[in-house]
Order: sequence, then structure tokens, then C-alpha cells
Amino acid sequence: MDTMTLWHITGWEFAALAFAALLVGFSKTAVSGANTVSLAVFAAVLPARASTGILLPILIAGDVLAVLTYRRHAHWPTLWRLFPAVAAGVVLGTVFLVWADDEIVRTSIGAILLLMAGVTVWRRRTAEKEAEPDSVATRAGRVKARSYGVLGGFTTMVANAGGPVMSMYLLSAGFRKLGFLGTSAFFFLIVNVSKVPFSAGLGLIDGNSLLLDAALVIFVVPGAVLGKWAVDRINQRLFEQLVIAATVVGGLQLLLR
Repeated sequence: MDTMTLWHITGWEFAALAFAALLVGFSKTAVSGANTVSLAVFAAVLPARASTGILLPILIAGDVLAVLTYRRHAHWPTLWRLFPAVAAGVVLGTVFLVWADDEIVRTSIGAILLLMAGVTVWRRRTAEKEAEPDSVATRAGRVKARSYGVLGGFTTMVANAGGPVMSMYLLSAGFRKLGFLGTSAFFFLIVNVSKVPFSAGLGLIDGNSLLLDAALVIFVVPGAVLGKWAVDRINQRLFEQLVIAATVVGGLQLLLR
């Protein structure tokens, strides 16, 4: 961990990190996937690898607020089907981080996000939309859940960028707005907490990073409140369009940065 960088950020850099933390809260309670912008801001201000460890506790704070807000809307059968594949993806992501440099990580994740957005748009135009998320019980649904699960676990481990991947899965599975938010809230709270030992073991989380997190986490709360206010005013079609757009923007940022 580059502690000199952490303790010598300028006022403008801290303001950028605070805005990114606020956006985390907003994304967790309104437009999932929008926090890829936060990922880009953290990686621009701080060393890219170190930024993933600093961002993780802030994401967990946002996850807690999202669970408190949408806990009644989670679809647990979907979650139980996803977790084994996600665990495999997290292990693969940990191995990848041992040898991959920042440029390889950014390029890989950006390409995956754009691919997922393209696949989702194509499926929604050519296939009949599923009426209920219970469709994941079919054989095709199980294969899709495992594929997205591994990708989600991999991307969330290497760059905290699992949100867009799982957003694409939940949209393709036919989730409505509140079910989408409730299911993703529990999913990311459990997955992000499970990543803490891996990140600490890689040296991405330490006492200095947690002190910076303590200064930034307060900005997550107003973002979550703003998101809860906004989501009640966004219709389903616009919600889905915003999720896909946030995924594309995040992927392009990672590829072009």
C-alpha cells in the first residue's frame, strides 16, 4: 500500500473521492452499475491496485444501506444459485491479481463490461422477456447464472466492477425494479464482505486505508438518500436504460483511461 500517496492527496483530490463515495450510495439505492464511475475516480486519484482496497469498505457501507432499504424485495432462490459460481470467480480473480498489472486489469474488465452490455441489449431485442425471475430454475437459466456468476465474482475481485455484470444478469432474468435492487443489495453485501480477507491478504487493505475510508464513508449516506428519492421517480424502462448506459460508460472508461 502506498501510504505516502494516501496522506498527500490534495483538497481537490479528496473532493473527487468524496463525490465518488456519494455516487456509491446513489448507485446502491438507485442505478446499480453507476459506481463504475466511482471506480474510475478512485483509480485516477490513487494507485489503481490500492484503490480497489480503499473502495471496498465504502462499497460495503453502501451495501448495508441498500439492504436496509430494499431487504423485503430480495429473491433468495436466485442468490443461492449464484453464490457457488461467484465464489469460483473470486478465487480466479485473486489468482489473476497476483500477476496482472493495472493496465491488464483495466483492459480486461472494460472489455467484459462492454460485452455484457452488448449481449443484454441483443437478448432484450431478440428474445421474449421473462415474466418472473423463477425462470432461472430452467437448465438454460442455470447455465446463464453460473456464467454470469463466475464473471461477476472475477470482476468484483479484481476491480470492484461486479455491479454491471450482475446488473446485466438480473435484467436478462426479468427482474423488476425493486426485486432487482433488493436482490443485488444482499448479493453485494455478502460478496463484498467475503472479499475482505482476500484483499487484506493481498495488502490492499491496511490501517492507513481504513483511516481514509473513515473520512469518506460519511458521504455514502447522502448519496443513498438521494438514490432512494430518485428511484421512486424512475419508471422501469428508464431504469433499465440507465443501468445499461452506466455499464457502457464504465466499460469505456476502463478501456480508454
